Parts: sequence; C-alpha cells; structure tokens
Amino acid sequence: MAWIKSVGVVVLGFLVIVILSTITDTVLEANGVLPKGTLPKSGSEFMLIAILGYRAIYSLIGCYLTARLAPSRPLKHSLALGIMGVVLSTLGAIAMHDKAPIWFNVVLVLMTMPLAWLAGTFVQSRGPKRAK
Repeated sequence: MAWIKSVGVVVLGFLVIVILSTITDTVLEANGVLPKGTLPKSGSEFMLIAILGYRAIYSLIGCYLTARLAPSRPLKHSLALGIMGVVLSTLGAIAMHDKAPIWFNVVLVLMTMPLAWLAGTFVQSRGPKRAK
C-alpha cells in the first residue's frame, strides 16, 4: 500500500504546481498583464522570463511537498514528479508551439529536472522526518 501513497504525493505535487500556475496566469490575464489564452510574443522577453520565474518557484514548491510527504526516498519521489513534468511540458510545448517563442518552451522543459533534483536533495539532506 506504500505505492498508493507514493503515487498520491507525486499527483499532489503536480496539482499544486498546476493550480498555482493557473491561478497566477488567470490573475495576470484578468489584470491585462498577460494576453488572454496565449503568451506574449517577441519583444516581451522580460515578461516571459518572469513567467518562467514564478513557474520555477511553483515547481520547487510542488517538488518539495512531494519529497517531504513521500513515505520513503524523497529524492526519488521528487524526480518522479520531475519526469512527469518533463513529459507533460514537452507535450504542451508541441501542442502550443505557436503560442510562445521556442526558447520559452525549451527552457520550461530543461529547468524541470534540476528543480526537482534541488527540492528532493534539500528534503533528503534534512534527514528522516521526526515524530512530533
């Protein structure tokens, strides 16, 4: 039954990332900062870098949460979420290839595993969970 918890914490981390990203995108679109339904095109590099920034932070949060709640091997769980993120980001980049510059999609895919590794390593270095 530990595998159920393992799958659950990876899914939870994924949902945290998706929900935080969606809320932020929606708020930015509602306030006219981002165009609705697409990303800014060329000439908006600063905005695209800012989007990558908050998505990186949300990825760290989701991967940290996954690693922290993992029944064992926090790094393994965080990296599993990272692999899921690479696959889904790659599929999203293919599907939305005309919605953003190619460099944006490439960076989004390439930053996923290092962020997952960083979060998982941080949790793992803190040692086993202590009972309270």
